[in-house]
Amino acid sequence: MVKTGNDANIVSTLSDRHGVSEDAVRTVLNALRSGGGRMAQFSHPDFGGMAQWSSGMTMVGDMFNDRMKATLNALASDLVDYLRDAPAPEGASKGNDDVSYRSSRSPSDWWPDGLGSPASSGSQNHMRYAIFPNSSRLVIDDGGRVTVYDTGDHRISGISQAQSTDSRLTFTSQNGLVKVSELEIVERS
Repeated sequence: MVKTGNDANIVSTLSDRHGVSEDAVRTVLNALRSGGGRMAQFSHPDFGGMAQWSSGMTMVGDMFNDRMKATLNALASDLVDYLRDAPAPEGASKGNDDVSYRSSRSPSDWWPDGLGSPASSGSQNHMRYAIFPNSSRLVIDDGGRVTVYDTGDHRISGISQAQSTDSRLTFTSQNGLVKVSELEIVERS
């Protein structure tokens, strides 16, 4: 692994090494930063659209493409090594736990202050969500109206969005299906 501390160099190096575009490498790198260096959820055509990665779990949009999964797994593993050893970019800090890369709040962080980095986030059409398991919070922006929910004892592990006109979101936890309408609203703006 090339240890440069420079995103542009690592993006170019890993693009060549793994045979994906530099944009794909940047997308995975940014998703890993948002996931605290432990997980990534993103969408990019080089990985078949929507994709997820965490140690031991790799999912790509082309779900039966084992080569694509292997490429994402290798790329993400290299990027985790880079994040662990590289100096943090200006405005970011590194924590003390194993991978523990934590990026500072950026202008694209649409959720309320004080929640940190989400374990997972995504969007579709006019709706976006961010999950904060450490504070038991789920934040949903539905067309500019941001609502913070208390997830209680749910450890949310999946999401689905109905393709109907009301775009209902449902989540999966260790307790099964979680309907947003059943969660307590903590804050609405």
